[in-house]
Amino acid sequence: MAVSASSSRRTKKRGDGNGRKGAFLLTINAGSSSLKFALFRADVSLTRVLRGGVERIGLEDSAFSVTDLVSGETERRPVRAPSHGSCIDMLLDLIERKAGPDGVKAIGHRLVHGGPSYAEPQRVTTEMIEELRRLIPLAMEHLPSEIEWIEAFSKRYPKCPQVACFDTAFHSDLPRVSRMLPLPRRLEALGLRRYGFHGLSYEFLMQELSRLDPATSGGRRVILAHLGNGASMAAVRDGKCVDTSMGFTPAAGLVMGKRTGDLDPGIFIHLARTEKMSADEFHRMVNQQSGLLGVSGASSDMRELLALESSDVRAAEAIALFCHQARKWIGSYAAVLGGLDTLVFAGGIGENCSTVRSRICDGLGFLGIELDEGRNQANAPVISGAGGKTVARVIRTDEELMIARSVEKILSNKLRKAG
Repeated sequence: MAVSASSSRRTKKRGDGNGRKGAFLLTINAGSSSLKFALFRADVSLTRVLRGGVERIGLEDSAFSVTDLVSGETERRPVRAPSHGSCIDMLLDLIERKAGPDGVKAIGHRLVHGGPSYAEPQRVTTEMIEELRRLIPLAMEHLPSEIEWIEAFSKRYPKCPQVACFDTAFHSDLPRVSRMLPLPRRLEALGLRRYGFHGLSYEFLMQELSRLDPATSGGRRVILAHLGNGASMAAVRDGKCVDTSMGFTPAAGLVMGKRTGDLDPGIFIHLARTEKMSADEFHRMVNQQSGLLGVSGASSDMRELLALESSDVRAAEAIALFCHQARKWIGSYAAVLGGLDTLVFAGGIGENCSTVRSRICDGLGFLGIELDEGRNQANAPVISGAGGKTVARVIRTDEELMIARSVEKILSNKLRKAG
């Protein structure tokens, strides 16, 4: 963001880029090739004052964007970001300029994997970092950069408490039958089980659903569909997750932007024998070269595929595969739940792509799902018709706010005194 010399002086003098004194809470959401951050005023309502991120980390066309939600100013510019580490100083300098050298009172991090040890947000300790390093083999594309961010903030803000919020925590009490993998039992002792992911998104969606429809938290049967570049679903009964599509890694479940979703393990054996494909090559193919991108040969972005659909059969097939699989998972989870009361769409595709929502729900009338196409086209909060027995909703997920709420809950007394 372009900051004038006068505004910079005000920032340094008052310790707050918005001209007000106060404590701030910072959230960090580091993906395998992206970073999202948000700065919240640590007041009663957790007011967000800044948000931004870095896209396509590790690629030539990386971009940095930031929006000041007080002034309304937005900046987007290309940056050189060959790794997460290369973004650290850029973000730290921006946050210090906006919040002042002592303005950040707490930092919350999304960690994609907590393994079997972490079932709820916790304050970061030296022991936790050591345990996270041991968990790296469970999430090699995410945990190294997430640990790197935690350590960078520890150096810049050594007295500032940091809280780890685990994406697997929402699924930590899955029923055993949903948690088990059909492997030799000795492997379960090594941590091989279904963990589930997108937990921060799901936790936020359930909080919003309880606010919008209090009856949902009392015995209702809910399917949450987080559909974006990463896609998964969760079946929730009585407010607790009873099954979820992602498994030991985030590559399982639905077809995604670049990930395969569920795949016959025999394919690896076949490719290893016929193509001499190594484990690392197979890993790259499954996580970075497959899904919508692999099937279409054109893009992992659903918006681009819809634009190509009428002229490119491969794009059309990729969209059809995505919608078919999503419809199949909804049907299977309705069976797990013994029926369905509420279906929630979230994530970039789920929140914004009415065409895909319509195609997913086509044929699900037997579950009581009947969309109102006018509401659906408008991305309305409720997109089901009056005659449907199942309520279909669109809820804009907010992982950063969920992180901020978790940090505030753990450090509430400290933050109040700081403010």
